[in-house]
Amino acid sequence: MRALAPAGGRPWVMGIVNITPDSFSDGGAYLQPQAALDHALRLIDEGADMLDLGAESTRPGASPVSADEELRRLLPVVQRLRQRTNIPISIDTSQPQVMRCLLAEGVDMINDIRALTVPGAMEALAESTAHVCLMHMQGQPGHMQASPHYEDVQAEVSDFLGQRARACIAAGIDSARLWLDPGFGFGKSVQHNMQLLAHLERLLELGWPLLVGMSRKRMLSEALVGGRDIEERLPAGLAAHLWAVERGARIVRVHDVAAMADALQLWWSLQERRA
Repeated sequence: MRALAPAGGRPWVMGIVNITPDSFSDGGAYLQPQAALDHALRLIDEGADMLDLGAESTRPGASPVSADEELRRLLPVVQRLRQRTNIPISIDTSQPQVMRCLLAEGVDMINDIRALTVPGAMEALAESTAHVCLMHMQGQPGHMQASPHYEDVQAEVSDFLGQRARACIAAGIDSARLWLDPGFGFGKSVQHNMQLLAHLERLLELGWPLLVGMSRKRMLSEALVGGRDIEERLPAGLAAHLWAVERGARIVRVHDVAAMADALQLWWSLQERRA
C-alpha cells in the first residue's frame, strides 16, 4: 500500500479527470482517451499530487452508467497513464466490477460516493491493498437535491461514516486504508454544507483522514450574495478548501489544480514558518 498525503506533510491536491459526456463543469471535454490522458498529464504538470478518474457523472439528476461502459471509458486511460507516470491514481466508482478490474491494474484508491454499500464492493476492496474513500450521500444522484432533510446534519453524517468505516474493518479492510468524505453537495442544502464545513474538524474525532471536494459546486454560489456561475466560483473554492485543510483535511479534490496548488503551497510555507 502506497502512502497518500502522509500526516505531518503538506496536504495533497487531487486533480479531477471526468471521462464523461455529462459532468456539470466539463462534460464531454475529456471523453476520448487521448483527451483524458492529455488533461491528466496537464494536471500533473500543474501540481496535482494524485488524480481521480471518473466515468459516471454524479451531478444532481445524472443518469446511471453501466459497469461495462465505465470500464470502456476508464481502462485505456489508466493503462496509458501507467505507461507515462507513477502518480497515485484514484477511481471514482461504486461498481464492484469496475473496482476489481482497475484494482488489478494497480490503482491506489477507490473513491466511492456510495461508501461500499453496493453488494460486492466491500469484498472487492477487502481482497486488495488499495485505499478507499467512503463518502456520505443522502439519496441517489438522480434525486438527492430534491428536498434534503436532517435533524442534525453533523451528527448524522458522522454516524454514517463511522458505521461504514467500522463495517469495512469488520470485512477485513485495514483501518489504515480508510479515508472519509462528508460529501459536500450530495443530498445537502447550502445550510447543511456550510454547517459541515464550519465544523469539519469534528469528523476527525472518528479517527480517519479526510478528503474533501467542493470544486465549482453550487454550494459555493449559493453561499455568496448574488450567486456565481460555474466559471466564477474559483476564488470561493480556494477559500473553502483552504478552510478545510486548516481544519484537518489531508486531500482536496479540485478541477483547477494550478490555482489550488499555488494557494496550498503558500499556505504550507506560512505554516512551516510558524512551527
